[in-house]
Amino acid sequence: MTRPLPGAVVTPGGLPATTTTATATATYVFAVCHGCDPAVLTGLAGQAAGAPVRLLRFGSLEAVVQDVPAEMFGEEALRERLADRAELERCARAHHAVVAAAAGRAPTLPLPLATLYLSDERARAALREDENRFRSVMGRIAGRVEWGVKVYAAPGRPPPTRPERTGPPTTAPTTTTLTATAPPETTSAVRTNTRPGHAYLDRARGARRAREERQEAGLNAAASVDRALRDIAVAGRRLRSHDTGVTGAGRVQLLNAAYLVDEGREADLIGAVELLRTSPGYERVELEVTGPWVPYSFVDGGDLDADQ
Repeated sequence: MTRPLPGAVVTPGGLPATTTTATATATYVFAVCHGCDPAVLTGLAGQAAGAPVRLLRFGSLEAVVQDVPAEMFGEEALRERLADRAELERCARAHHAVVAAAAGRAPTLPLPLATLYLSDERARAALREDENRFRSVMGRIAGRVEWGVKVYAAPGRPPPTRPERTGPPTTAPTTTTLTATAPPETTSAVRTNTRPGHAYLDRARGARRAREERQEAGLNAAASVDRALRDIAVAGRRLRSHDTGVTGAGRVQLLNAAYLVDEGREADLIGAVELLRTSPGYERVELEVTGPWVPYSFVDGGDLDADQ
């Protein structure tokens, strides 16, 4: 989902309860475009089966809209539906399918999921107020696509904390040293009283250092990826990283970024990622590339290079 453009009416909490009667409908807005062919919208399911996805003219632009049952998009109903991950994914995919169809034929500015108005008239009036802003943003993203790049810490065992020694596994470094200097009668006491605690602390410190080194190396690699791809992209934006509840157990996300790239430079971006994957210093990270997408992350009209 994207952040709304200033002035756009977005109601992720649903429509007011007074509008959710059995027969009432609302106007769902997928995107704003310019010069879109209505034929490309034919047959799209959108968010309400049986209701056509259509164009709604406002000023010199068009909105891609659909009539949806108000009772399904009421505050409580929508909250319950979007709290279910499978239903949220279905709604997001349906939203994207419409946006992508329009973007394939005309300059298109996607609006966030669940952008709703009480009627066509209200939608037209509200969108008209932002017509100049919409046109400005469409000019900035026209002829460009979004690519997503994620960097994860590669799973693996930490490197040894010290050189390996020969001898029985239970022989600790302190014991090896002490046998050459301590009297024979005190050696067993040293082994009993000092070795376990010292060895445990050494292991704990070594494990902590190894974790810190892996994290630092991963973050440095992620920062290098971001710098390299910003040299290719028109703009980049670092997004909020996902936790392991989304990425999966053990997959720590170090970078979640979007890059706005001129159409035709896709090979440059993919080639740069492949080069980084095989470069020294990137053995401990995994790179994931997705796209091309409609530029969802670059439609808020703000500074394209600002992180969010």
